[in-house]
Amino acid sequence: MLYLSENLKKYRLMKNLTQEDIAEYLGITPQSVSRWERGECYPDITFLPALANIFETSVDLLIGMDSIRAEETIYNIHKTASDYQRSGDYAAAEKVYRKALVIYPNRAGMLLGLSGVLALQGRAEEAVVLAERGLPLSDNEKQKATIRAALCFLYLKCGETRKAECLASGLPHTRESREVIQPLILQGLNNDEIDKNIKNILLG
Repeated sequence: MLYLSENLKKYRLMKNLTQEDIAEYLGITPQSVSRWERGECYPDITFLPALANIFETSVDLLIGMDSIRAEETIYNIHKTASDYQRSGDYAAAEKVYRKALVIYPNRAGMLLGLSGVLALQGRAEEAVVLAERGLPLSDNEKQKATIRAALCFLYLKCGETRKAECLASGLPHTRESREVIQPLILQGLNNDEIDKNIKNILLG
């Protein structure tokens, strides 16, 4: 039911129907349809075939099984490639990502995954091109931070020292990293120590 609320609204608008139209067809109140679309509650399972019929789609598409399957497929691609990388089989990992890019040509994770594999094989120029293409598409902050850090060294390898320096200057400071902050949290700091750390992060 993960995608049901957004799909109900999407399909309703595609069919130029109002919430009142859906409610009348199902014999319920428009407020019920509104709550479904806001994700506050879900329709009774017995309504799903009728809703799919109204929207001329399948129950699977209505509840978002296509999106769920796509996410599982993408997860499995990354897991397979990662397993190959951990075992040192970079060529096999590269094949996994290249096949995936045929299906997902503009997916940031695939571009950046392949960039990482190429970097591990010493193919810096190809890795740079893919990293530069994938970074603007990514909304995964951890992924972007990792690739940016690697890209600094890839630029150096390609003789692009100014690009490396420019990118490095925008990387997070050590004092803002997980490795610095988590041990401090575990120490059980008093209020003065907490204030000192806030000042250190904000003012350097």
